[in-house]
Amino acid sequence: MFTKNQVFETIEMVEKEHLDIRTVTMGVSLLPCIRETAEKTAEAVYDRVMKKAERLVPTADAISAEYGIPIVNKRVSVTPVSLVTAAFPEESAAVGRALDRAARELGVDFLGGYSALVHKGTAEYEEKFLRTIPEVLATTQRLCSSVNVGSSRSGINMDAVRAMGEIVKETASLTADSGGIGCCKLVTFCNAVEDNPFMAGAFHGVGEADTVINVGVSGPGVVRHALSFCPDADLTDAAELIKKTAFKITRVGQLIAREASARLGARFGIVDLSLAPTPARGDSVAHILEELGLSVVGMHGTTAALAMLNDAVKKGGVMASSRVGGLSGAFIPVSEDIGMIESAEAGNISIDKLEAMTSVCSVGLDMIAIPGDTPATTVSAMIADEAAIGMINNKTTAVRVIPVPGKSVGDVVEFGGLLGRAPVMPVHSGDASKFIGRGGLIPAPIHSFKN
Repeated sequence: MFTKNQVFETIEMVEKEHLDIRTVTMGVSLLPCIRETAEKTAEAVYDRVMKKAERLVPTADAISAEYGIPIVNKRVSVTPVSLVTAAFPEESAAVGRALDRAARELGVDFLGGYSALVHKGTAEYEEKFLRTIPEVLATTQRLCSSVNVGSSRSGINMDAVRAMGEIVKETASLTADSGGIGCCKLVTFCNAVEDNPFMAGAFHGVGEADTVINVGVSGPGVVRHALSFCPDADLTDAAELIKKTAFKITRVGQLIAREASARLGARFGIVDLSLAPTPARGDSVAHILEELGLSVVGMHGTTAALAMLNDAVKKGGVMASSRVGGLSGAFIPVSEDIGMIESAEAGNISIDKLEAMTSVCSVGLDMIAIPGDTPATTVSAMIADEAAIGMINNKTTAVRVIPVPGKSVGDVVEFGGLLGRAPVMPVHSGDASKFIGRGGLIPAPIHSFKN
């Protein structure tokens, strides 16, 4: 039960500080849809998603209106499609197009789950499935894809890492007329989680219930506003304030998640605590770090400030919800955060610094534009580096980079909406082809053996 003061406080956070529910995501199992042909499976997939999620958008809109809390996105995630199409992997695109059609007709902004889990090895059907990703992303609008290439328990599948560098490049080429936007819908993971509500990496894990509601909250502006009232506080007090603010933000997410799951007849999955920025001014994670005392994000001290922020968000949020999951922490996508955009345009932040920051925050190298002539092996090497950080630190990491066709360092690519704009950032010029070409498996770290 919310007190009157809490209600007024929430209203102020919504009206003045950009508090919103970033996404209500319905997870749907597709395992009952497997049929003897791709066509019949695609038809069953379309029918099931339409039936399960038919009330998602109107229900979320009604809850938003009743409580006065913006729900920015309504999304669907599904069982990794590679599992559903294992008997006919070359025809997986039929299922992908059926999912995209369902997303469009339901009115959801994205549908995630054109995915594969190949962290310990790539089966023959998965190899064929992976090669369908570029064409599918180039011919659909709302479908998202993710591939898990490593984990702390299994190590890193370097054959899959090599393949993903090639797939990213091909996807960029096939969507060159829109700045390589297909790559914005493609994420390569290490330690991917089954209950992530955020795109482009969401999929419905096989360990999940039949239909689940996962909610992602967001409130970078709220956190920064709170910090602005204690400009001279030491970092212990600042961390305490962030914890209290994260608690308030997450309580809103808990309320929406419970209400949505009850009305939709789905299981309440999790609340993801992540501070997810947007290109709008006043809604930036980078600006929180600057509020803590950094003159510009990317300078020395940025990683330490981000580590404190991420930990405080988790500590505060976990007390506010009965079920916390997903990624939970702070996102640092370049193109989707106005503070990151401006820092990158001014040359104050590099990919190397972003990589260091990913060791202490949610996810990894996210929404970064790189030169269009970047070799596939360099993209693979970037994926390998991030996967290694995730594997060793037992955390989720990911890579979502866009080799923008025809663009070079200093150019800017516009994606629009929540995807924002991205200055093309330089990558190292060395050759990683021999390293990537070795293939095989980077073994799991010694501390993975915990049985």
